[in-house]
Amino acid sequence: MKAFPKDDRSKPVHLTGFIGYKAGCTHIVRGSEKKEGKKTIKIEVVDKVTVIETPPIKIVGVVGYINTPRGLRGLTTVWAQNLPEGVLRRFYKNFYCSKKRAFTKYAKRYQEDPKSKRHVNRDIQRIKKYCDVVRVIVASQIEKLKLRQRKAHVMEIQVNGGTIE
Repeated sequence: MKAFPKDDRSKPVHLTGFIGYKAGCTHIVRGSEKKEGKKTIKIEVVDKVTVIETPPIKIVGVVGYINTPRGLRGLTTVWAQNLPEGVLRRFYKNFYCSKKRAFTKYAKRYQEDPKSKRHVNRDIQRIKKYCDVVRVIVASQIEKLKLRQRKAHVMEIQVNGGTIE
């Protein structure tokens, strides 16, 4: 996405985008009325439409941004403990040949050790305290579509509405 809509804090919390794939094109026929003077002429209009398939998405991370004189600057990023296989495939060129070690060190932060878990909680608290804009990192569940691709598409979507907390 090139731009996100302005944030209105009075509205409920919502995502400002979604991931979709073009499934095909078709057309629809609709009847409309055209007025010419006192007469009403009924004509049929054919419109071209695009069919978009939108599989479910999963939130795999949170990014906090702060305002600076030069624009938004990323403060911190928090990733999920368990990332889906489709997301892990995105980080490799050849997933089947790789050792599949992406995010293994980051996942250790979520272990029962309170010292390592403190880093994740600290990042979340920093987002709540300092950030002006919160965006989530989402991944499409492309395996639910009938496509050959198994590598998920990852995208950042802004969260609008409500307070930062």
